[in-house]
Amino acid sequence: MPTALITGATAGIGAAFARRLSADGFDLILLARDGERLARAAEEYGGAEVVVADLNTDEGIALGEEAARRADLLINNAGFGQKGRFLDVPIEQELTMLRVHCEAVLRLTHAALPAMRERGRGGVINVASVAAFFSRGTYGASKAWVVSFSQGVAQDVPGVHVMALCPGFVHTEFHDRAEMDMSGMPEAFWLDADRVVGDALRDFRRGVGVCVPGAQYKTLVGAGRLVPRNLVARISSRTGRKYR
Repeated sequence: MPTALITGATAGIGAAFARRLSADGFDLILLARDGERLARAAEEYGGAEVVVADLNTDEGIALGEEAARRADLLINNAGFGQKGRFLDVPIEQELTMLRVHCEAVLRLTHAALPAMRERGRGGVINVASVAAFFSRGTYGASKAWVVSFSQGVAQDVPGVHVMALCPGFVHTEFHDRAEMDMSGMPEAFWLDADRVVGDALRDFRRGVGVCVPGAQYKTLVGAGRLVPRNLVARISSRTGRKYR
């Protein structure tokens, strides 16, 4: 059976990927920081392999690289948000974000692709965000990097597929963990994590390079490309932070 490695696998989109891929017959390697939650997840999915690792450390990324070399499908999902404008956020948190969102994604992808290319099958889904298309501080910048990186690697490495997944607001623990008040966000903008994963895997099978789940977000991203970038940046900065 094929093997899938999922980072950030115990909650939100990562947990939704685990549920779906387990049902689809994949052997799972689940990577996260919380060993207790990983143990419960492993039991739920019939003895999945677990990797307790913090992708903000060299040791954690090295453990992820080792697991990635054995994966037929890599889901780089680990990530987090933070509230506050650029100078309000401690520089250590900004650097942690870049390491988890960018360095870990690069290194695990680099570890996974040689064996996939040799086997002539496999692929990578890098979880980015709709924020990649709008100027929203370090978070948006890091997710824009994930999209650009995924597109570039897809061109550089034939024989395997690399896709960026760019969801909007999803009902998960993400905003609560970042202590963001999302009570004013209209329900029409919320997505279901299982639906996001279903759309992602459908587009991945079709060879899509960038997946934006939800008609509302496809429309938003398309409209954003028609508006001057400096205006998009001002609107995005003001509107997004209303909910923080």
